[in-house]
Amino acid sequence: MNFQQLRYVRAAVQNDLNLTKVAGELFTSQSGVSKQIRELEQELRVDIFVRRGKRLVGLTPAGESAAKVIERLLQEADNLKRLSAQFAEADKGCLIIAATHNQANYVLPRLLLRFGAQFPDVEVELLQGTPSFVAEALLRGEADIGVATEAVDGYPQLETHPCFTWQHVAIAPKGHPLLELEAPTLADLARYPIITYSAEFSGGSQVQQVFERAGLEPYLRLRAMDADVIKTYVRLGAGIGIIAQMAIENGQLENLAVVPATAGFFGTSSTKIALRKGSLLRNYAYQFIAMLAPHLDPQVLSGRKRAPAGAAVPAIASFAERSDLLFGEGGPAELNKAGAFAAAGR
Repeated sequence: MNFQQLRYVRAAVQNDLNLTKVAGELFTSQSGVSKQIRELEQELRVDIFVRRGKRLVGLTPAGESAAKVIERLLQEADNLKRLSAQFAEADKGCLIIAATHNQANYVLPRLLLRFGAQFPDVEVELLQGTPSFVAEALLRGEADIGVATEAVDGYPQLETHPCFTWQHVAIAPKGHPLLELEAPTLADLARYPIITYSAEFSGGSQVQQVFERAGLEPYLRLRAMDADVIKTYVRLGAGIGIIAQMAIENGQLENLAVVPATAGFFGTSSTKIALRKGSLLRNYAYQFIAMLAPHLDPQVLSGRKRAPAGAAVPAIASFAERSDLLFGEGGPAELNKAGAFAAAGR
């Protein structure tokens, strides 16, 4: 038995039993993969996979149990490598962050600049995609840390920690009738075509649910992954936009304005850090987490010390309160106009 055989089994499971993909991913031949898996099965004296001819079509009951053990073994092997690196090159290495577009565009820039100044010998790689992409990158070991919304909570193999809370706000082109109202209602918004996030992104499904609970049927003209795309179509007059407040605070508002008092309409969302359960990260990764979520103790996260018994759950700041993350032109005045401070309980 060797680690390469274990990697072949894990890759087969991760690639939906497609050995052609496994061979390409691990830079070997398909016949070599099949041979190594067969040799492992012979040594274990059980079949890991159900076969139809030469094709793998499923896991046997023994294989399902074996796949879980193999995943733990390979994860601990990775942890052992990281543990040695902690002492050999404490502040050198690579940090791979998987993040959604909103987080990458509007939350991480200033933080990554600070991180780079503190750890100049750490190379940072930023992967962008959907929340499910973020989760899968973590589960496949392709990223160290994930940054997304509540969507990552749905993966039991991940542990998540809140960073800060935020709200959606409505935007419209300058001169739009909604901007003349002091206190528009949901019904006022529903009179116009709406452009917002895809259901998986940044609470896109949450926006639709709020309208439905109010008995309204808005015309969702367009859904997109990125707030900048939404802004473009709003500027062109395709409708009004509903976007995350960080895209106002740290984004361009050219020819756009925030619709007054709309920040409290769609509830409160949370940006979260996601980690694969049981994985050991490098010291600088835990420092990055502490920058993004200052209420978290890097020593506790790394397992070097236990959280005090009965410790109170730390208060989570709102995005508007995180001056260390702010860099854009929207400014507190725009968020205040949208009612963010009042809705956050200030």
